[in-house]
Amino acid sequence: MTIHAEREPAAIEDQVVDLIPALRAFARTFVSSRYESDDLVQETLFRALRSIDRFEVGTNLKSWLFTIMHNTFRTQYKVRRREAPGVIDCADMPIAIPPSQEWFVLDLDMRAALLAMSPEHRDVLVLVAGYGMSYKEAADVCDCAIGTIKSRLNRAREELTNKMSGNPIL
Repeated sequence: MTIHAEREPAAIEDQVVDLIPALRAFARTFVSSRYESDDLVQETLFRALRSIDRFEVGTNLKSWLFTIMHNTFRTQYKVRRREAPGVIDCADMPIAIPPSQEWFVLDLDMRAALLAMSPEHRDVLVLVAGYGMSYKEAADVCDCAIGTIKSRLNRAREELTNKMSGNPIL
């Protein structure tokens, strides 16, 4: 009697790696340049791995990745159309460079305003607005509910706006 050990399914990340050749081929349907297609694949993989926890096991991973690639391409296409070079003769336009001392003063004001905030508000503002964490990640760091993070962030933004504009906090 032979007992066959059940094969464990490959990790989703390994399955994603196995689909890279298919992603490259699919990317070539959107762009003709090999470099642009590689960039599209890279962006797709970045987005997919960043949100791999949203993938529903049992569904088609290849379709999920192709959908991400399609949406990525459409987003990039819209941006390129909106920021199309050559629409205006850019070479003739003067380059606007704001004075650097204003940024230095603004930085000092921002630091002072952040230090004057309550620790809960400052922490949430730095985590979400500064480090770009999701509400869920910030909630895990602060050991509180997502709703608490959202309300603290809203109050923190109002507090910072008031401190930066010189308005007293009501």
